[in-house]
Amino acid sequence: MSHTAHIPSHRKPRQRASKSALRAGVAGGVLSTIAVAGAAGPAQAEPVTQTIEMPTITSGLSTAVAASAQATQQVALDLEAQAQEDAAAESAAKKAKKAKAEAVREAEAKKKAEAAAKARAEAEAKERAERASRTAERTTLSAPSSSSSGSSASASAPSSAPSSSSNATGSAAAIVAFAKAQVGDAYVSGGTGPNAWDCSGLVQAAYRTVGIDLPRVSQSQSTAGTQVSLDNLQPGDILYWGGAGSAYHVAIYVGDGQFVGAQNSSTGTVQRSMDYDRPSGAVRVL
Repeated sequence: MSHTAHIPSHRKPRQRASKSALRAGVAGGVLSTIAVAGAAGPAQAEPVTQTIEMPTITSGLSTAVAASAQATQQVALDLEAQAQEDAAAESAAKKAKKAKAEAVREAEAKKKAEAAAKARAEAEAKERAERASRTAERTTLSAPSSSSSGSSASASAPSSAPSSSSNATGSAAAIVAFAKAQVGDAYVSGGTGPNAWDCSGLVQAAYRTVGIDLPRVSQSQSTAGTQVSLDNLQPGDILYWGGAGSAYHVAIYVGDGQFVGAQNSSTGTVQRSMDYDRPSGAVRVL
């Protein structure tokens, strides 16, 4: 091989001058643009003359809070009004219930009063009717009594005054005391004591205290002893209304023109003057 032969070089080949120049130009242009922009920017910027107000959320929030508070207040007022209406309705219901109860009580009291007045009126009417009947029977019986023999009339000649209860002794005094002790007791048809009587039941019980058993009914009691004049009575005698053997009422003469008898359901057992309801006759058992 020749000594002058070309030996390849190991260094990188140089870049072309044109390519290097192009790169240098581009870099220079970029730098120039940046420099111009930096110089022109401050000169071209406009000064800030007003502040831009950003929207706030506090106004909207306060409005919502106020609306909520108003709604809450309205609900509270509605609840209070409803509570007042409920209380008023409850009070009205209680008043109505009380008024109804009072009206019922008044009606019941009025009904009882009317019933009592009716019972009294019926008892009084019954007593008047019985009294009228007794008067009529006495008038009927007076004629046969006046036609009795002269000797009988003399035997029953009236005394100057009815005997006094203070003259009663022994069995008669016991009978009178028992009869007077029952004054105020109730009258019950068929009653034989100890706190309620009918007329013949009282007479029978009074005589039983001295060991005398009388018949149970007034018809038989009116003939249980000796007939005596009403002007010659002694304490303990049995008074009867109606005819002897057909009497419808009996009582016990207690002296001083008084008798004790179980009259009726209206009066009960009473002590009355013979002038109150004069008997038809009397019998003496003792």
